Amino acid sequence: MRKTVLLILSLIVMAATASAQSPSSVVDKVLGAMKSSNAISANYVMTSSQGNSSGTLVMSGKKFRLLANDVKCWYNGTTMWSYSTATDEVNITTPTAADLQMTNPYSVAQNFKSTYIVSKGGKGNGTYTLRFTPKKKSNVKHLLVTVSTTTWLISKAEIVQTNGAKATITISNYNKNASVNASTFEFNKSQVPAGTEVVDLR
Repeated sequence: MRKTVLLILSLIVMAATASAQSPSSVVDKVLGAMKSSNAISANYVMTSSQGNSSGTLVMSGKKFRLLANDVKCWYNGTTMWSYSTATDEVNITTPTAADLQMTNPYSVAQNFKSTYIVSKGGKGNGTYTLRFTPKKKSNVKHLLVTVSTTTWLISKAEIVQTNGAKATITISNYNKNASVNASTFEFNKSQVPAGTEVVDLR
């Protein structure tokens, strides 16, 4: 589920510079929006056949922190701390570039243009939808991202898999100028259950 959450949340920044542009030009500005912001934050609620998840995401350049009810992750640009209720432990790793492709929203966003075909998914009452279709065979059929044509902020995103499974995420409290410091992206033991084992896998 963490992979699905990060895949969708990496789209959050696309609305930061969006206007009446082509879908492709919006994607082109994703990384620029991330780099020009001190930090980006958002709250989310996700529903899927695998269960429900809610939490907050903060990103600053390549650094990020994800705090959800089922997983928590901190990455300071070098070291990653990952906690899951499934294992009830914190794993410390030094992720490789390949690892970051699967866990870091910044890295995922970098590959959207080469991985997906972007098209206009339709217009509704005050909304604009982008459709992302994988260029190569994938278990993902498409991603749909809905933005407000008034604020150009993302209100909803949906991932549809080839087996018919869906995950929908609703986004709120989007802030592209969030206040952060170095400790934001470092493991904080107060954010996991007391006595949680910390395993250093470096």
